[in-house]
Amino acid sequence: MAQGPVRSEHRPRPSGWRRTVARLPLKLYRVGLGPLFGNRLLLLHHTGRTSGLDRSVMLEVVTRDAARGSWTVVSGFGPRADWYLNLRRRPDTVIQVGNRRHRVTARFLTPAEGGDIMARYAPRHPRLARRLCALMGFTVDGSEAGYRKVGESIPFVRLEEADR
Repeated sequence: MAQGPVRSEHRPRPSGWRRTVARLPLKLYRVGLGPLFGNRLLLLHHTGRTSGLDRSVMLEVVTRDAARGSWTVVSGFGPRADWYLNLRRRPDTVIQVGNRRHRVTARFLTPAEGGDIMARYAPRHPRLARRLCALMGFTVDGSEAGYRKVGESIPFVRLEEADR
């Protein structure tokens, strides 16, 4: 029987040079080079829940359903990430994928749905899945059950195109 993931420690947000590197895709998007990332990353525009100011963040697309017009993303820093909390307050927003903008509504997935997504993602991207789990502070044994447990522990959000 596979053992579930072990959260080794709470990972702080990147700072210093790591923050600069992590924010580089955002800068590239802002100067019109978003298409370089294909459908792998998206730019999420959101409104600060306290300040009311426009904010933006780059997120990895975990799954894309072109037929339904939806993108699934995950909050690697958990349910206390600012963008996640801001979407909880105002789920209707805009994303940019490449040079295309889409009006979307955020739907917050259940832990079971998150587990299913992570269990399907890990075999398709094994090295990246292991690295992402480590970044989020999880140690996994590589099993489907281990990745499913990680997926149940982190918040997934489906961004559904509003015009469909």
